[in-house]
Formats: sequence, C-alpha cells, structure tokens
Amino acid sequence: MTTAPAVLDRIESVTLSSVTLPLPTGISDAKVLTGRQRPMTEVTFLFAEIRTEAGFEGVGFSYSKRAGGPAQFAHAREVATDLIGEDPSDIGRLWTKLVWSGASVGRSGAATQALAAIDVALWDLKAKRAGLPLAKLLGAYQDSVRCYNTSGGFLHESIEQVLENASRTLESGVGGIKIKVGQPDSAEDLRRVRKVREHLGDAVPFMVDANQQWDRPTAMRVGRALEEFGLAWIEEPLDAYDAEGHAQLARSLDTAIATGEMLTSVAEHYELIRAGAVDILQPDAPRIGGITQFLKLATLADHSNLQLAPHFAMEIHVHLAAAYPHEPWVEHFDWLYPLFNERLETRGGRMYISDRPGLGITLSEQARAWTVDRFHVGASR
Repeated sequence: MTTAPAVLDRIESVTLSSVTLPLPTGISDAKVLTGRQRPMTEVTFLFAEIRTEAGFEGVGFSYSKRAGGPAQFAHAREVATDLIGEDPSDIGRLWTKLVWSGASVGRSGAATQALAAIDVALWDLKAKRAGLPLAKLLGAYQDSVRCYNTSGGFLHESIEQVLENASRTLESGVGGIKIKVGQPDSAEDLRRVRKVREHLGDAVPFMVDANQQWDRPTAMRVGRALEEFGLAWIEEPLDAYDAEGHAQLARSLDTAIATGEMLTSVAEHYELIRAGAVDILQPDAPRIGGITQFLKLATLADHSNLQLAPHFAMEIHVHLAAAYPHEPWVEHFDWLYPLFNERLETRGGRMYISDRPGLGITLSEQARAWTVDRFHVGASR
C-alpha cells in the first residue's frame, strides 16, 4: 500500500519588496579614498514575505550597497512563482529548485543573493511555526554573543568624532570597536589606530578593516606595524579572492586575519579555508544565498576550528552566530533601525537573542514608505 507524502502546509503567496534605505550622510571607507567607489548614500533591500495556507508568515531580506538591488529584485521576481503550492518546510529542496530555475546566471552573486531573501523568510516561517526564536530552532550554544560596532568608525568622520562614537557605542552595551583603515597614506591609518587604542585602553576589543585596499607588501608592512596595538583582527587586508596572499599574512602575523564578507558562495569561502587563508571567517548570509548556505559553511568552518564573525545584517546573524559551537562575534550596525519595529538588546558587550519567534522582526511603516517596487504572486491578502 502506498501512502501520500506528508505535507505540513503549502505556500499560498509570496510578496517581494524593493526598499531603498537612505543614509543620513555619505559613507566613506578606503575604497572611496582610493577612488574605486563613490560615497555610499543608500542601501537597497530586497524583502520577501511568504504566507502559507495555514496562516503562517515569514519575512526575510537581502541587500545591496551602491548597485545590484534592481537585479536582485528582478531575479527573485522571476523565480518566486515556483514556490506557490510547495511545502515551506522543505527549505533545502526549495533552495535547490530555485537555483535550477535560474541556473543560467550561476550559483553566486546577484542570483543567489536574490534567493537569500526567500530562504531567510522560509527559515523565519519555520521557526515561527515551532514557536521558537530561530537560534533555538537551529540549536543555540549560547543565548548571547559578543558584538562589536563598525558604523561609528568610517573614514568620512574625523578622528575626534570616531572617538566620541566609540565612547557612545560602549556605553550602549556593545563590546568592541572597529574602525576603517586602508587609506593611501598608511601613516595616517596608524595615527588614527593609535588614537583609538589610547582612547579605548588595552582591555576593549579593537579591530581594523582595510576593505581590500592594500597590496601584499603594504599589507605585510602595515600588518607588522599594527602588531603593537593588540588588535582582535585585521579585516580584508587584501583583495577578497587573494587566498594565497591572505594565507601568507595568516602565517606571518600574530594578529588574526579576518575576511570573507565580499564572497557570494560557499565554494568561494571554501577556497579560503582550504588555503589556510583566514583565522576568522566573515560570511554574510544574504550574500551567500541565505541561511541554508550559511549553515553549510558554518559546518566547514567548525571542522577547521575557525572563529566566526558574520558581516552586517545583525538581525539575521545574531541567531546564526548563537548556533555556532565556538564563541563568535556579531557586527553591530544601527543603519537598519528604521526598517524594523523591534530592537536587539546589547549589554555587557554582548547581543542577546530575544524570545520572539523566528528572527523576531517585523517591517516598520517607514520600510513600507520607502518601498520603490513590489511584486505579489499567489492568493491576495
């Protein structure tokens, strides 16, 4: 006798929204000072809202800085119809189905970043059905994770403003401070680093981020000069795809090497791991295809005994970091505050998982107001 496959629920509708978040001021890191990019004035988000026949809803997002947002939205719109009628619990199978729906554009870059919003929404929905925060659904190792701030350390601000930002950030309960380096004048980088370390004292975790702007000799020279400051890590000292160069730095410097945020697939991260090119892996779930892919990468990182410090999107990454076996870091950014009705709690240098089910976020009215494009497929609400 044959039996019908178990189906818990079916996807009834998918709504995609392209939302443009304006930034209060133009943001500059080393890529601007070296002439490779313009200051960043906005971030484009792709939101996916998935509703099932049983009335469950999940929300997820991906994003793009400077360019690529319309491409993500267009790709997601093309493949979203393939979700209607599917069981939302089958997340891995659905990710593969959507990848094959758009196979001609590959398994990295804008294509999988488009799928990430959908994948995150499916995980949010699954955790909500279980009545659990996502971290608990995945299996949390801790209820809070170390956190550090980046948004107060950009290069468009004076060193005096950076110091003021750092003090305010630490008072808010965030535990570490990261600033941007990688300017054409390395002496100016070292001057700013010295000022910040003197301001923080020796006990506060302190990181620097060169945003891929050094060549190999510069990275080695400046990396050695930075050793005296007791940094938690040096981030993106070289081009994101230079695994050999990063491996040379990791072998030669006492300071940990962190990178990975610009990579857009598990396969690209695996090259870093295989080459011994990284001490602290910095994957970005929205960039590599969502939570499904992040979990695969986390297993590889754990197998290699690497530290983990996911990039940006703390609303997603606090859950994924809490489910990592080794003590991780999460990057605190306040840029996304207007998009959500909820806030993550930070105190004592740590970011806490809320008891709200799923990701624990809902879209604000401001996010709705900043919507520039929208697509809906399936039953109307």
